[in-house]
Amino acid sequence: LLGASMNANMDPVTEIFLKLLFLLSVHNQHMAVAGNKYNCDDQLVSALPQSSFSSSSELSSSHSPGFARLNRREGAGGWSPLVSNKYQWLQIDLGERTEITAVATQGGYGSSDWVTSYLLMFSDSGRNWKQYRQEESIWAFSGNTNADSVIYYKLHHSIKARFLRFVPLDWNPNGRIGMRIEVYGCTYRSEVVGFDGKSCLIYTLNKKLINALKDVISLKFKTMQSDGILLHREGQNGDHITLELTKGKLSLLINLGDTKTHPSNAQINVTLGSLLDDQHWHSVLIEHFNNQVNFTVDKHTHHFHAKGEFSYLDLDYELSFGGIPVPGKSGTLSRRNFHGCFENIYYNGVNIIDLARRH
Repeated sequence: LLGASMNANMDPVTEIFLKLLFLLSVHNQHMAVAGNKYNCDDQLVSALPQSSFSSSSELSSSHSPGFARLNRREGAGGWSPLVSNKYQWLQIDLGERTEITAVATQGGYGSSDWVTSYLLMFSDSGRNWKQYRQEESIWAFSGNTNADSVIYYKLHHSIKARFLRFVPLDWNPNGRIGMRIEVYGCTYRSEVVGFDGKSCLIYTLNKKLINALKDVISLKFKTMQSDGILLHREGQNGDHITLELTKGKLSLLINLGDTKTHPSNAQINVTLGSLLDDQHWHSVLIEHFNNQVNFTVDKHTHHFHAKGEFSYLDLDYELSFGGIPVPGKSGTLSRRNFHGCFENIYYNGVNIIDLARRH
């Protein structure tokens, strides 16, 4: 059972408005596939129209970015900018949000122009850019050593974006910047729900499917707001679990309620991440096995034990995403609801957004 949070004392007009608001906020992009392996190595650039290519500059019309397709010889045989320096870039618009798994480069056909190292940048909007990182550092890709050999690079972790930029760092000292490129991947499978800061999504758990010793919650979020509730679950005696964005950082709060009952471990608060309000997608994974908790934000994980009591949290069968159902219900949680987007919400393998869409 799913729906917008409703107060029993709410007037009918407000209740109808919130229901409509919730229904309108759910939109389907593509069917999510959880845990299934699928081929994601299609060539994405070769079939793109000329209008999908752009660049910082071009040496001439025959060196324009539209000639930057791998193994092609049209025009001057590739893209070259007007001036070869580190302020140049070649950009591709893939037309929709895409999962990018590999890239390949060549130099300009039959020339002395090739790039020996470059950066990758990606964006959903074409305005707000992020650099591809590996092992927590900006990754410089090794490029070409001649004009026509293809250098293929399988990404260690895929990029999900609509726009991709190649930024040359170094090039043949006896020539200039010259590039032909290919990008490999597939259409990104996802489902997205939007929140306006006034609504939340409620999932009522199936009691027969609940395993008290195991909980796994995963989702992605994107926001421009520095504060907001992402997740909340509460019990009858003050026990609750809350995932909250505070000043651009994510905090997982586990409150065991009565400090007299649980004096040694009444509250656990773990904070991860920073600048998470940058309008890029960030991933969250919360795994609870017995009293072991793994809290992961993007690629950073914090492991901790809840000293046994966490196994016996008195929690009800409702899990809310995007806010707290009734403001002030717990007496201390009068915080802001989430304003932004969630993608691919899963609770113990259940696709929450798909349920909301179908119901």
